[in-house]
Amino acid sequence: MAFDRISIDSEKMGGLPCIRDLRIPVSTVLGQLAANRTHQEIIADFPELEEEDILAALEYGAAAVQERELPLKTSA
Repeated sequence: MAFDRISIDSEKMGGLPCIRDLRIPVSTVLGQLAANRTHQEIIADFPELEEEDILAALEYGAAAVQERELPLKTSA
């Protein structure tokens, strides 16, 4: 699945997924939402963001938790 508003560049922000190359990590937006901030409050703090960016961050986060890494069972 392609995420048009999410960029990942190993040269920026340590390779964290960011909103539209703005150096605003997806995790920052998700953290703001988890802190019960409204979309309007987030946009007031980050005026470069648009409503669609916040929705894209949610969509990306939902897709990211669908990926699974299963631990290998070690025999003792």
